[in-house]
Amino acid sequence: MDVDTDRLNSFMGKMIGDVGAAMNASLMLLGDKLGLYRALAKSGPMNSAELAKATGTAERYVREWLSAQAASGYVEYDPATNQFSMLPEQALALADEDSPVFLGAVGHLVSATFLDEPKITDAFRSGKGVGWNRRSECLFCGTARFFRTGYKHHLVQEWLPALDGVVAKLERGATVADIGCGHGVSTLLMAKAFPNSTFYGFDYHDGSIATAREAARTEELSDRVHFEVHSAKSFPKRGYDLVCFFDCLHDMGDPVGAMKHTREAMADDGTCMLIEPFAHDRLQDNFNPVGRVYYAASTMVCTPASLDQEVGLALGAQAGEARLRDVARQGGLTRFRRAAETPFNLILEARP
Repeated sequence: MDVDTDRLNSFMGKMIGDVGAAMNASLMLLGDKLGLYRALAKSGPMNSAELAKATGTAERYVREWLSAQAASGYVEYDPATNQFSMLPEQALALADEDSPVFLGAVGHLVSATFLDEPKITDAFRSGKGVGWNRRSECLFCGTARFFRTGYKHHLVQEWLPALDGVVAKLERGATVADIGCGHGVSTLLMAKAFPNSTFYGFDYHDGSIATAREAARTEELSDRVHFEVHSAKSFPKRGYDLVCFFDCLHDMGDPVGAMKHTREAMADDGTCMLIEPFAHDRLQDNFNPVGRVYYAASTMVCTPASLDQEVGLALGAQAGEARLRDVARQGGLTRFRRAAETPFNLILEARP
């Protein structure tokens, strides 16, 4: 076998970079959980002793963590003062949960994939699925926080207005179903923006519904936001004006069945909004940084979840618009269009 030395060196450099990123995912989780990023962004420049004192942590550990973060380019280091700091761009990504580019929750997601790896390895051998009810708890909180960033900055401001006539209905007073709502982040964001409307969040994972109900109580929205344990094929039919699927249709075992049930559950002039991971229709067009993340998540989370359910269609997180259009059409929603997009999401409108 002929080996191209330059190509080998380039590949090894890429691998070393990936190993460093993988190892530092756990340090991102530590920094997020212990408030290290937040304290440094708020008070820096600081040395390790000052950051340890500000966060109630041990200096020797903090010193090593800061060194790793500086080596990763996640924080800055000044050798003249022996102090560390964060640039505004670094702080937006790692220290500010309300920023439009916050990625501090990624550590939870990566942790969950490693914790659940033995289950996924067994699934590779057996061909069986691994349901959400068998996943590590950090997957649920990590997923909610990861998607919250996009929903908070795009859902009410851009995605809903891109749908035909939906905002006017919500302002007058509409009935909305949020399928696969998880911790209810998307449901509550919509409810706060449209006080005349009533919202129902459904998820088959009872632990997530319990968390969502508590969040509704905290936000004092329980009078018109209701969370119930139901699957996408069993939620009550109430003539919904809007039915939403936020980054979840591809996780379902029978997405066509979910679309059929949605068609029966919605008003004749209702709208179904599908928020799905951004993907092109051709495999090779998804060979990019976003596709890389989504294919990895799909292998470890989305595909196993679907295969654990009836039918087990396993669309995957990179299904693409054409395949999602076909699923909607089979479910009776024949008017279909791409209403909006971001680098991370497709916003699709499906109507009868």
